Amino acid sequence: MEIEQTGLKDCLIIKPRVFEDPRGYFFESFNQNTFEEKTGLSGRFVQDNQSYSSYGVIRGLHAQTGEFAQAKLVRVTKGEVLDVAVDVRPSSPTYGKHIAVRLSAENKLQLYIPRGFVHGFSVLSETAEFLYKCDNFFNKASETGVIYNDSDLNIDWLIPEKDQAVSEKDLLLKPFAELQHI
Repeated sequence: MEIEQTGLKDCLIIKPRVFEDPRGYFFESFNQNTFEEKTGLSGRFVQDNQSYSSYGVIRGLHAQTGEFAQAKLVRVTKGEVLDVAVDVRPSSPTYGKHIAVRLSAENKLQLYIPRGFVHGFSVLSETAEFLYKCDNFFNKASETGVIYNDSDLNIDWLIPEKDQAVSEKDLLLKPFAELQHI
């Protein structure tokens, strides 16, 4: 496993070691001991989630607040997405900054998103399967987020506006300037 810094504190790109031969490939997608050794961060995950989406879908920007805040380790097993993480920790030197990383079944990259970030993704391929590990359990009452098209964040989702598909729930999310502390 190789770890790449993203420019946002504790938000990391993880590149697994892939073993390929004429039969196909094998890789260890997660090992708690290796993760903790290489990152210095906790690798205790308690919930796995998976979604399936079609081209143009934008999910996010989501987070959980308070005692239900979540760190996530995300990856794609089919297709390609643009994964976006925004630092919303007020004391962070990268507060309000975001990164966007292409994750795909082909590149097998993973993104570790620490607590204190909002997160979302757009589907760049015909369809995509997106998997993520969470270090805390989901709690509906603790949901929060930022509207995907916030003008302060100015995120390029790489999807033409006419092709964007956003849930009614996500369209009701507030602007970044109105986000309550996570």
